[in-house]
Amino acid sequence: MLNHIARYLRCPHCTAPLAMEDRTLACSNGHSFDVAKQGYVNLLPGAVKYSADTREMVDARAEFLGAGHYAPIADALVALAHETADSRAAGCVVDIGGGTGYYQSHVMDAFPEAEGVLLDISKFAARRAAKAHARIGAVVADAWQALPLRDASAALVVNTFAPRNGPELRRILHPQGTLLVVTPRPDHLGELIDVLGLMRVDERKDQRLSDQMAPHFSTTTSRALTTTMTLDHHALAQLVGMGPNAWHRDGEALAARIAALPEPYEVTLSVTLTAYRPLA
Repeated sequence: MLNHIARYLRCPHCTAPLAMEDRTLACSNGHSFDVAKQGYVNLLPGAVKYSADTREMVDARAEFLGAGHYAPIADALVALAHETADSRAAGCVVDIGGGTGYYQSHVMDAFPEAEGVLLDISKFAARRAAKAHARIGAVVADAWQALPLRDASAALVVNTFAPRNGPELRRILHPQGTLLVVTPRPDHLGELIDVLGLMRVDERKDQRLSDQMAPHFSTTTSRALTTTMTLDHHALAQLVGMGPNAWHRDGEALAARIAALPEPYEVTLSVTLTAYRPLA
């Protein structure tokens, strides 16, 4: 798939356009990037500030999402994309911090003519994403740095539980493009916060997101999604192990806490989905 998405990419070192030559992406200034045997390409310009998801975290996410526990989010995201996408916008579908490609695959199925670029800082996520969908190309990149995408190259950008670099999101989005952001609400996974010692969602998260995006985007639609998941102990361990809480939990202590919970265990899924248009 990288052959088809090369025209959307730019060099992370000099910003010149990239083109595919055999199994190498190269720019006119001599910078080149080999495509890994798993089908993704690493376009990191150098060292990164934040840690990437480990193989274990990615494996846990793939299994948890594959079981359909977050399917309501994927369905709501597709519905919002259909509702807000503008047919005048040219370009690809970009997923920032797209992980295994779960959410973007749903969007690509809903837009059968679209081509997709998934960016994630984890090579383990990129390996899975490269095989997630026939029309997705996977790229290792840092969402907090300049994105390896050409100006106005995205018709639709998806950002689900991922970092948001406002100026870069605005730069890559077509003037008639749409940005879709999914963020957790304060009651998301609320039943697990105290019993498993998880991090709390900031009560002002929605306001902070609005303030963060205001210089670059206007809000067109925002809606809440709240439902209940019924999870066994294995799924609870995957849920904790696939996200940022995995960096802060002792494995044996977590397993003991989970084992002490009833099975199955009801957990709240609660997110905000917001659609944005770029400011002129």
